[in-house]
Amino acid sequence: MHKENMNGSLSARIAVFISGGGSNLQALIDASRSGLLHGEIVLVISNLRKAYGLERARKGDIDTFVFKKKKYESLEAADADLLARLKQHKVEYIALAGYLKLLPDNVVKAFHGKITNIHPALLPKYGGKGMFGHHVHEAVLASGDKESGVSIHLVDEIYDSGRILHQVKVPVLPDDTPDSLAARVLEQEHKWYARILDKLIRGEYENQHD
Repeated sequence: MHKENMNGSLSARIAVFISGGGSNLQALIDASRSGLLHGEIVLVISNLRKAYGLERARKGDIDTFVFKKKKYESLEAADADLLARLKQHKVEYIALAGYLKLLPDNVVKAFHGKITNIHPALLPKYGGKGMFGHHVHEAVLASGDKESGVSIHLVDEIYDSGRILHQVKVPVLPDDTPDSLAARVLEQEHKWYARILDKLIRGEYENQHD
């Protein structure tokens, strides 16, 4: 159950998974604290200890955890510990923000319909394992496509295959490089991710099929 914040509106408990700099994490933190996102980020998890997003979380006084499966005796023990930590923090929703690993099946099942991911292209194109960051933008430019964009979708057991909640188109310009295209796509990611996550928390997608 969502709790009410000081303003009397609903506030969900959110965990964010990252692997890098965490600019989308920062956008979610800012949206949460401004009231745009009706949720509190209570835990940030990364598979990389040096991910700068962890520092963003610490600066925001948010709990962090580095999840490395090789530290455990078995994959089952790793997956069980991850789910236990999410439950300890009473997490209700999970947002993937540049997380480069598949979530364990037990986590996907426990949070069915409550896990989102943001992808820097118009799915179903340019999705799947290995398609992240500059790899995506390079592929878009190599294809000759006239537009790219942002896809925000629910997460299932397969990379980038869950139901799409929202897409934003970004034109590909004739003189674009992977860096210039990435910058314009990222601007839209920061603008839209919190808004769509907020709609999910508010139940605006409940009447649609998964």
